[in-house]
Amino acid sequence: MSVVEAGLRGSAVAVLVLLAFFHLRDAGRSASARNRALFLLSAAAYTVCSAPNFPRLDLPFGLPLLLASLGAPALLWISAAAVFDHEFELSWKRGLAWAGLVALGLWSLLDSQALVSTGYYAASLLFIGLAAWHALGGWRAEFIEERRLGQAPIIIAVTVHAATITIVDFGWPGSTLSAPFSLVNSIGLAILTFASAMMFLRIAGDSPSAVCAGSAGDHRSDMVTRPDAISLTFVRPDTALSKALRKLMDQQKLYREQGLSIGELGTRLGVPEYRLRRLINRELGHRNFSSFVNGYRLAEARKALADPTQAEVPILTIALDAGFQSLAPFNRAFKAATGTTPSDYRRRCLSRTNGEPQV
Repeated sequence: MSVVEAGLRGSAVAVLVLLAFFHLRDAGRSASARNRALFLLSAAAYTVCSAPNFPRLDLPFGLPLLLASLGAPALLWISAAAVFDHEFELSWKRGLAWAGLVALGLWSLLDSQALVSTGYYAASLLFIGLAAWHALGGWRAEFIEERRLGQAPIIIAVTVHAATITIVDFGWPGSTLSAPFSLVNSIGLAILTFASAMMFLRIAGDSPSAVCAGSAGDHRSDMVTRPDAISLTFVRPDTALSKALRKLMDQQKLYREQGLSIGELGTRLGVPEYRLRRLINRELGHRNFSSFVNGYRLAEARKALADPTQAEVPILTIALDAGFQSLAPFNRAFKAATGTTPSDYRRRCLSRTNGEPQV
């Protein structure tokens, strides 16, 4: 390994570990920060293990580093989901997926069977693809500029780099551990690492609380908590666009359309997407399009659940009528907004209406 490559890898590892430390420091406030810290540590382990002539299993710390690096694609997927999926919940299934990838990777190294090796590379590419899918989806739906113009492009760049290295390593086994691919890989890792550090410093300088935003729990304040809260959010803006938007949502109930996107809404209003994005984020105070639309949907659902004349209407029907695609996301959004389940909310409301004592 050349001096240049050693310097690139060493500096990248130092920055990755430092970034992981800062994210772990804020892990108590944000689940996404904890997930990003784990990925950063895994990326640091990969940077070490992918160096030429690294004695992976001959050193006391070699095996832990190797295991951490093998699970990097799965942690990249989990980290991207935590940032851009506003209904993200860390479950044992995600942990099992990471453990399965690590086990498959270790098996392929110890046994060297072609089928096992192919399985590991295929699984890695699947996780990398899922991470890119989350980032692309978040780039379209996210309103906060730090995530749209910072985190999403960097995660997409990381997935492109990871996919390229994975494909090269699968097609030409061992090529990424020797020149010239090793040097190219180290250059890419260094560039991505320092770009991530610059983004972190920029966000931290602008708004410290924005650094760790991104998990499902971080967005609970975006949800509407009263049936009349939607009207209150439109008191301050007094522009033609906000009035047109309110007409579409309040009167035409456009939020009931499943799969509604900000691009389609902008087309209906005849305005560029960036202008509508700025209105919903800066004037109406929503972090993302899902928060904005779900506010209307939850307000309608709460009104229906509290209506005695709809006491026999199934909760699933109410959720679908309001625009949710299924019961599970409706239940998650409802509980995040109210702290209770739809059935309990209905029971309490109808008990008050009927004059019955609440349990």
